[in-house]
Amino acid sequence: MGSGMAANLLKAGFSLNVYNRTAAKAQALVNAGARLAATPAEAAKGASVVISMLADDAASREMWLGKNGALDGAGKGAILIESSTVSPAWIAELATAAEQHGAKFIDAPVTGSRGQAEAGQLTFLVGGNEETLRAATPVLKAMGKEIVYLGPVGSGAKLKLINNFLCGVQVASLAEGLAWIERSGLDPEKALSFLKKAAPGSPLLGAISARMAGHNYAVNFVLRLMGKDLAYAEAEAARCNVDLTTAKASRGLFEAAVKSGFGEQDMASVIEPLRNK
Repeated sequence: MGSGMAANLLKAGFSLNVYNRTAAKAQALVNAGARLAATPAEAAKGASVVISMLADDAASREMWLGKNGALDGAGKGAILIESSTVSPAWIAELATAAEQHGAKFIDAPVTGSRGQAEAGQLTFLVGGNEETLRAATPVLKAMGKEIVYLGPVGSGAKLKLINNFLCGVQVASLAEGLAWIERSGLDPEKALSFLKKAAPGSPLLGAISARMAGHNYAVNFVLRLMGKDLAYAEAEAARCNVDLTTAKASRGLFEAAVKSGFGEQDMASVIEPLRNK
């Protein structure tokens, strides 16, 4: 995701420093004109906008606040943008650290897959100060098709978890439904054709059912990250006194798929442990 976003910033003419824990993964960006930094602090030094796209709270914390972290290198008044899918609790902590440093901060997680990131068609869900968002808008527009402003810091992170919770539950239920179809004697192609047009149909069902039926697990969304997102969603909903029972059940399916070796494949592969029972 981050590679596609960075590539579009270069295409839009922005000067770009990049950092990746695995430097080789950033080589294509360097070839396209980016400067490779040795540390997050080095990448952030002198930048007017600093953007993070990482897997989880732990990776984000290390990047921003760890040794040679980006916050150490960020200048006073720089705009810091966290686009990872992380917990609202961590966003609140990071926003406080940014304020104490004298930097500006918005949370702007994205919806879309790797394809949308490469095409500059992401949607940004934004929480934070509106003036800061206005200043960051040209950067976000270079990477996305839509910016949805939601309110105070943390608002983007909250809606992103709700979005991924609903997606994760649907993908898990689709996996069980398709496994049922395959064992029932029904023609899977005819059954899925009907379901995609019937009440359960959605863009997600259409895309994921095709991958499941075709055993096509080239990564659009890494499976293990959906289990992480569902766990974050459960914790955040509990803070609002909501028990996400469907998230718990769905997370169990994703965790079983991780244990079966599908953690780094597309989330559509959550069906495979069900097929092998």
